[in-house]
Amino acid sequence: MKQILQNLQNGQTELGDIPCPSVGRGQLLIQTKASLISAGTERMLVDFGKASMLDKARQQPEKVKMVLDKISTDGLFATLDAVQSKLGQPLPLGYCNAGVVVAVGAGVTEFVVGDRVASNGNHAEMVRVPKNLCAKIPDGVSDEDAAFTVLSAIALQGIRLVKPELGERVVVIGLGLIGLVTVQLLRAQGCRVLGIDFDENKLALARKFGAVTVNPANGEDPVAAAMAFSANRGVDAVLITAATKSNEPVSHAAQMSRKRGRIVLVGVSGLELNRAEFFEKELSFQVSCSYGPGRYDKQYEDGGVDYPFGFVRWTEQRNFEAVLGMLADGSVDVQTLISHRFDFDNAVSAYDVLTQERAALGIVLKYGQESESLRQRTVVLSATPQYAFGEPVIGVLGAGNYASRVLIPAFKKAGASMGSIVTSGGVSGAHFGKKLGFASVSTEDAQIFEDAKINTVVIATRHDSHANFVIKAIEAGKHVFVEKPIALTLDQIERIKSAWSKREASGASMPILMIGFNRRFSPLVVKMKSLLSPVKSPKAFIYTCNAGAIPADHWTQNAETGGGRLVGEACHFVDLLRHLADSPITSFQVMTMGRNPATSIVDDKAIISLQFEDGSIGTIQYFANGGKRFPKERLEVFAAEAVLQLDNYRVLRGFGWPGFNKVSLWSQDKGQDVCVRAFLDSIRSGKNAPIPLEQIWEVSKLSIEIADVARK
Repeated sequence: MKQILQNLQNGQTELGDIPCPSVGRGQLLIQTKASLISAGTERMLVDFGKASMLDKARQQPEKVKMVLDKISTDGLFATLDAVQSKLGQPLPLGYCNAGVVVAVGAGVTEFVVGDRVASNGNHAEMVRVPKNLCAKIPDGVSDEDAAFTVLSAIALQGIRLVKPELGERVVVIGLGLIGLVTVQLLRAQGCRVLGIDFDENKLALARKFGAVTVNPANGEDPVAAAMAFSANRGVDAVLITAATKSNEPVSHAAQMSRKRGRIVLVGVSGLELNRAEFFEKELSFQVSCSYGPGRYDKQYEDGGVDYPFGFVRWTEQRNFEAVLGMLADGSVDVQTLISHRFDFDNAVSAYDVLTQERAALGIVLKYGQESESLRQRTVVLSATPQYAFGEPVIGVLGAGNYASRVLIPAFKKAGASMGSIVTSGGVSGAHFGKKLGFASVSTEDAQIFEDAKINTVVIATRHDSHANFVIKAIEAGKHVFVEKPIALTLDQIERIKSAWSKREASGASMPILMIGFNRRFSPLVVKMKSLLSPVKSPKAFIYTCNAGAIPADHWTQNAETGGGRLVGEACHFVDLLRHLADSPITSFQVMTMGRNPATSIVDDKAIISLQFEDGSIGTIQYFANGGKRFPKERLEVFAAEAVLQLDNYRVLRGFGWPGFNKVSLWSQDKGQDVCVRAFLDSIRSGKNAPIPLEQIWEVSKLSIEIADVARK
């Protein structure tokens, strides 16, 4: 299928060839019939992509600060790589979609195949959308009109916040698509409306919809006009639907408002407020959040958990339904707002119009009929190569930030043959599949397990999927590299061990099983290990991880999907200390930060104490409440009346260590490349896995037990 993608690095807009997305629980798969280009939002994204790096930095000063912080901790080269990778990833454009449901995921009862729906899907021939971001299209509403639903819901939500009453005088500043829909909705509400814009064509449309208009480009004073419009009392409310960096819209809104008037910002505006303008009139100012209640709430949008109707009358989905109802009864005219129509195959030309014709308003994309190619879930990127016998041919599951920036490039550098890459949505898989030389990209994980040419599976998906994928790989006799953690529960570990034992008992050839405990392969850790090897007395380890905060609603914090941060990340440090001590862990203790109303999660702020069989002890200090300017990781080892100190995998120092003082690296090296190379070398040579299987079971099991104790 085809999808519109924007490159934020060079500003190029393209029609990409993407595999059809898979449909998950609570989701709909929709074949698009029409979609609307949001002139304001999408023009801004395209312009940002075409801007120079300096201009990009000027537009996002908060991101510049984050980059500088990362340079101070991770080094210049690692930071530049991260920035270039982020900008290089394609951005799917569009959020105003109308189409027909072709498949429903588990748990969806509100929609069936064949329903016509409006959604916030992207510009693509097939889109996957959570059910709470979809609404059924009434029979009398065309696909073209329904494509305006989501954009109109943005206007409607701004009006709901203003709470206009019949007969009130309301000003709309900025008469783009959202502004003109806002004018119509306010008129339907029984309000008198004053529209302000610099474009005479848009002002003419506003007058057609029943508004009085003002054009500052002709020297008209918007504040004076608003005072005259309100019989010199001040207007009741102002909706700012413009997109500008200027502070004038907010200032003008305050000046033209009556005492205790309401101002709602729907668009984008400068926000250097004049206190006196607001103070003297006791004005209310509010910023509207997109389509309505539920927006950016992961439980509502992704989890499909609706708000009770009696307590939250208007959610974003119910706003969609309200807009569709008004389209059905003719209360809102969107046909007049359409300035251009393009066939989807010619969508790139539509974006040329968007950037070159500033007067362009509603640009509608029309899609063709259904064909078999639309539902193809595997796209061939290159002719099938000839693989050498015994050569690792990898199939990768997942292309998230770590996998795409670090893990997959490490496999490519180590000489692996790139077979297929699988992601559920297809966009990231297609991008990195092309960039890294994969033969194909797919949204169907079975393709990897069933392809006889692929002998090695790399698992870098969400944590709750790891165990099942590992078991599938073992049963298929494929080598497997799984990013930590290998499992989230003790039962899952037992299932993996059972699958391994069953294959072993069958007499079949045994694959290599490897987990991504890369830190033990860091060159500075290898040096530390060599320095510690002659020491026979017990050692004391202190590992400090300044982990950084992750929102409580992030999937990694969820025990069922991510396992929590101790399972997902602190397992690295348990493994590293186990490796350096070279002795089994016999017991552990966990102390978390005390529960407090100011802290929603405490198990990501913990001290873990380990006791080793040889008498060594270790402490892992895992803190998510530190500052980013402090290095993320430090390891100190006390042994033989001397100390070794490893700082952020860049500097290793010896204090009182015979024959050793200091080793520094140009950039941080956590051992990812060597870890992958060691795994591939074991496949090529037929030797044992780089990490003994017993240690994988031991550390994985212990990490889960530690997390379970921390959550109690």
